[in-house]
Formats: sequence, C-alpha cells, structure tokens
Amino acid sequence: MSFWSRPFAHRALHGPGRPENSREAVDAAVAAGYGVEIDVQLSADGQAMVFHDYGTARLTGAQGTVRTRSAAELTALGLLGGPTGAPTLPEVLAQVAGRVPLLIEIKDQDGAMGPDVGPLEAAVAAALEDYVGEVAVMSFNPHAIAAMAELAPGVPRGLTTCAFTAEDWPTIPAKRRGELVSVPDYDRVGARFVSHDHRDLRAEPVARLKARGATVACWTIRSVEEAAQARQVADQITFEKYLPTLDP
Repeated sequence: MSFWSRPFAHRALHGPGRPENSREAVDAAVAAGYGVEIDVQLSADGQAMVFHDYGTARLTGAQGTVRTRSAAELTALGLLGGPTGAPTLPEVLAQVAGRVPLLIEIKDQDGAMGPDVGPLEAAVAAALEDYVGEVAVMSFNPHAIAAMAELAPGVPRGLTTCAFTAEDWPTIPAKRRGELVSVPDYDRVGARFVSHDHRDLRAEPVARLKARGATVACWTIRSVEEAAQARQVADQITFEKYLPTLDP
C-alpha cells in the first residue's frame, strides 16, 4: 500500500474525549486504518511537541506560548477535553510504530515564512532518524523544508500551500505572500508533493505541478460532498469531522 493510498486524519482522528493531536486521537486514527496527520511546535527545551498552535490557551486553558515551556511542562498542562497532555514527536512515533502513514506538518517558527528556522527541524530529524515506517514532512515555510532536505534527506518532503490571502494570513507581509502563492520553491527544496487548500485546487500553480507528475493532497475536507469535489484534482485528502471510506 502506498503512502497516499488512504485519507489522512487531520490532527489525528480527534473528537469527544480525543483532542486534536492527542495520543487518543492518534490511537483512534490508527485503529480505523487512516493515515495520521499531525503538527509539531518547538518547546523551550528543544523538543518537537505534537501541538498545532503557537499559544497554549485554546488547547490547554493555560496562557502562554509553546516555546516558553519545557516538554514536561507542556505535557503536564493537559489537553482540554482529554485525559492526557501534549505528546512529544518521539512518543507519537512509538505509538504509530509504522502501522499507518504519518504526515508531519512543521509549523513556521520564523513568524513570516522566512529563513529563521533550524531548531525545530533538527528535533524532527533526530526523532525520525531510527523510525521504521512510512513518514513524510511538510510545511508552509519552504525554508523549513530546505532545512529538512539537509538534516534528513531520506525523508520525503512537501509544501503546504494555499492562496495566501491577506484575510487568512494577516501577519505575513504582502510581498512574501505574493512569493509563496506561486510555489516557487518546489524544486529547490526537493519537494515530492503539495498539500493545498481544498477551496483553491483549481489554482494555476497546482495544475502546473500536477501536470509535472507531483502528488497533490489537500486540506481540510469536512464532508462527503467536499471530498468528491476535491478528488477531481487531489490525489488524496486530509479530513476531519466526518469519516471517509477506505479503499479496499
């Protein structure tokens, strides 16, 4: 079975009692046979934490940022709506143990999709060094993926992409948004795929890359109807809030 043969549960298969990116959500996705998509942020002590936001408030109820707390402190905070706290990437790798494909999104640490990256990528590469299983990494920031090309050249890489509108990305300078929208770094970083916003799959850069043979995945599908529309272009979907069927 190939890496892209099954849908990916967005932030793992989260739901009641299974917060996003939690151990419980990962277990549920693996048990259901879906691929697992997770996010990583950097802790104060240089650990890759499986956590989406830069801040801790929405997911833990505690004020502050991920980067100002150690891995142990972040785990001890607990995740709202679940029985455990945020796991580290090595913990999730041990949990998945190669049973399903794992897609890791490296969150931008520069603040403006610029070149101030490195520590998080190094932590991810170190965690993946001995991992046996299908895994790939992606990021909205091409500099993060360029760093992964140097640190872990054997790990497949991709770019997370979209229209980069001012409405959705108010903190990114207009010039930088204009650069990113055309996906100019695909070849430079050695990408093998893009994961694109499903609302924008007809965009010219997506069509250009697909015509070249690039794999096109998409985010984030929330219904059967959205999936059917997306699959007219996308090779695979990332989903949440519904359960897509698995191909036999």
